[in-house]
Amino acid sequence: MEFFKSIPTHIDYVGQAKAEKLYRAIITLFSIVGFIWGYIVQQFSQSVYILGAGFILAAILTVPPWPMYRRNPLNWQNPRNTDEKPAGKKGKK
Repeated sequence: MEFFKSIPTHIDYVGQAKAEKLYRAIITLFSIVGFIWGYIVQQFSQSVYILGAGFILAAILTVPPWPMYRRNPLNWQNPRNTDEKPAGKKGKK
């Protein structure tokens, strides 16, 4: 069970943009190729099979958090100390 907990599950914002562009490119390419091939052989099922293969390929390449999608992590700020009162801020009366 510890093995599964050690697998990183996050993708940074730049990685999300890369994954979305790759997903769109794969689906678009496979849909165009599928349409052309289906038109040539006059079989709509061939178009659907090719599009399905593109969907599976896109899912394999974009859904898991591959290391190429985790290259730009965010540097979060440390939390403020809530025990201190903010100085210099007074409300209007």
